[in-house]
Formats: sequence, structure tokens, C-alpha cells
Amino acid sequence: MSNKTLNMSADLLNYLVDTTSRESKLLHALRVETAEDEYAKMQIAPEQGQFLSLLVKLCGARKAIEVGTFTGYSSICIADALPKDGQLVCCDVSEEWTSIARRYWCLAGLSERIDLRLAPALETLQTLLDQGHARTFDFAFIDADKENYDSYYEACLRLLRPGGLIAIDNVLWGGRVADHTVQDVDTRAIRALNKKLQGDKRVEYAMVPIADGVSLAVKR
Repeated sequence: MSNKTLNMSADLLNYLVDTTSRESKLLHALRVETAEDEYAKMQIAPEQGQFLSLLVKLCGARKAIEVGTFTGYSSICIADALPKDGQLVCCDVSEEWTSIARRYWCLAGLSERIDLRLAPALETLQTLLDQGHARTFDFAFIDADKENYDSYYEACLRLLRPGGLIAIDNVLWGGRVADHTVQDVDTRAIRALNKKLQGDKRVEYAMVPIADGVSLAVKR
């Protein structure tokens, strides 16, 4: 047996999804509706949503934050894994996309658990810090504009309690992070954060090659 990560062929990925997916009819409907949008590729994969739900439950989260909500798939996965009195703060700037999310939150019976903040995420994160929420969140998911990933990470780290978990999406960036002929702003920002996380003694860290790559950092 190889000690390297297995190459995920299309057939093997289909097998993985077919034998593990517990995607609800509502999440499937949301995924189908979002597929009509020209930016549908921003939506997380079903197996990734299921993975996020498991992470939320494993860390016993009651208070979570999401940076980048899009049409709401990941927020449903996170909020549904919280206890009934849990809360998810969602940060986004798009009224159009989050109007779809709101509709599905309502259908899922999760509207009461989700606090949508329509503003630049860094402003929302700073407001939470100013309001005394530092070290009170249990879980954070970062999946927004890549240029600000480092700033989102630093703010979320301040908001997390010791033992809290940050999950960061798109850290493999379609393989572009490994192609050093690619030097656009987003790719360089992801590379820089990946390198920073490797040496960040404030967290326990691992990168998981699920979907487009997810980094996990547990605050010490």
C-alpha cells in the first residue's frame, strides 16, 4: 500500500460520493438551483458539506462564523450541525446570492440559528471583536475572496476560543498553488497563507485534500 494520498480519479470520486453521501433533498435542490448561476463553481461539494457538519459536531460547537455564504449550502451544513440554541454568523456582501440562502434557511427551519451580516466581512469581524466576542466562537469557516484570506484568518483566530477550529476552503486552488508560473494575486495569497499556517505555533494544523483542499487549524 502507498503511504501517499491516493490519486482521485473521476470513477473513484463517484464511488466516494455514491457510498458516503447523505445529502438531503433540500441541499440537493439548492445545489441544482445554484448550478444555473454563472458562479456555481463557488459552491462547496456535497462531500465537503458533510465533512463540515461532522467537524462542527466533533468540536461541540455552539457558536460559529462563516466568511463567505454565497447561496447558503455550507451555512445549512454548519447551522444544522449546531444545537437548537446555537448561532451561526454569516458574512457576505451579496443581497442577490444570500436571498437564495435565506429562502433555503427558512425551508430547512434554520433561520433562527443564522445571523446574516451584509457588509464587508472584515468590518463584520472587527465589529464582533469590538463588541467583546473575542475567544467566544467555537468554529469558523473561511470561503470568500482569496486576497483577504490572511486577514480573515487572523480575525477569526482572535474570535475563536482555545480549542476552537478554523476550516479554510480552496487551499489547493485547483492545483494552481503548485504551479509557480501562476502568479496572480489570489494564488499568491493562498500560497502565503498555506506557508504561514505550516509554521504558525498558535494552532495545530493539517491540510485535507477534500474537494479543492481544506486547511484545519485548531487554536492552542
